[in-house]
Amino acid sequence: MDDFDTIDDAEIKEIRRALDSEDLPSAVGKIKDYFAQQERVELNIAVTGESGSGKSTFINAFRGLGDEDEGSAETGVVETTIQPTAYPHPKFPNVKLWDLPGIGTPRFKADEYLKQVEFARYDFFIIIASDRFRECHANLAEEILNMKKKFYFIRSKIDSNIQAEKRKKTFNEADMLDAIRKNCIKGLEETGLLSPTVFLISCFKLDLYDFNRLEETMEKELPQHKKDVLMLALPNITLEINNRKKKALQGNIWKLALVSASIAAVPIPLINATASISADVSILVYELNKYYKAFGLDPNSLQKLSERSGKSVNELRAVLKSPLNTEITKDLVIRLLTSSSLFLVESAAEYFLGLIPVLGSLASGSLSFATIYYLLQRCLNELAEDAHNVLIAALQTEV
Repeated sequence: MDDFDTIDDAEIKEIRRALDSEDLPSAVGKIKDYFAQQERVELNIAVTGESGSGKSTFINAFRGLGDEDEGSAETGVVETTIQPTAYPHPKFPNVKLWDLPGIGTPRFKADEYLKQVEFARYDFFIIIASDRFRECHANLAEEILNMKKKFYFIRSKIDSNIQAEKRKKTFNEADMLDAIRKNCIKGLEETGLLSPTVFLISCFKLDLYDFNRLEETMEKELPQHKKDVLMLALPNITLEINNRKKKALQGNIWKLALVSASIAAVPIPLINATASISADVSILVYELNKYYKAFGLDPNSLQKLSERSGKSVNELRAVLKSPLNTEITKDLVIRLLTSSSLFLVESAAEYFLGLIPVLGSLASGSLSFATIYYLLQRCLNELAEDAHNVLIAALQTEV
């Protein structure tokens, strides 16, 4: 029963609140509304900076694409963006990164620029520079602050700077990164911006430098419904991101299990049995596909990791242990359901009978709740572990 220890006191209280204050159908209806709303949530990220700063390359890297892949943002040493252009995430299309026209021309005015790019549609702004931050960057940041939105300064092309400095006998990477960061902060403070934070990024090696810190900061500052969408779409390139993805996905398991329980509890035996099995299969297929894509275990993601790490796809796949490391299908899910240990599921049902009194009076409901909760928890653990092992294998090569 160790798997069920992961449902903590806060989750149990949330389930009980949903059931104590209303009847089961009303509570489940609210949960269904929650998932429907989640499907409609959009995250719009604006990416701006001067020409040649690496805006488009950042957009491509964030979306798990190379600069020459199909659907990638156009890159170049001169400005290639004339008007705001949206680039949906290939696996989570509700997440859009917007390539905005470059700033820094003599005619640039921050307030007019924000009107031109339709400021209101973006959740936050990423402001990129490949050298020093200048007055145009600070002016834009001040205007964004005045309009009550968030922005993040990124100093790009860190890998190029390090490569150039490595030839010096006195080279020290940590000292160099510290010097670049201080230089960027000083440049922004000289323009009048107070206490700026700068993230050092290599678009070709997102797993290095400050990308984890950037992601964590964005996550903390977003509202919860946007935060969940961001976590799904983030490239699964570090162990820290892998762990945070698992935690975020874990939060929905009890809600999905409760939806399953409500269908199983309907007192129409023949219709109920068919509807319950069909609902359970649909829930599992939908959610397991989300896990599969979010952890980067799909063929395209493994191919990209192979290219970046130098290990073949076969070598990366060799560390995968879960039977879910291929395409998630209805047939696979049905096999999972039918092969589940009856003892474990019955034990799980007894566990939830004690936790959730309303389900305790509905034997079929508690059994269905336990089955879905157990399978989703087990599969999430397996896929997160597979993703962890793939990252370890890739990192060993990169080192």
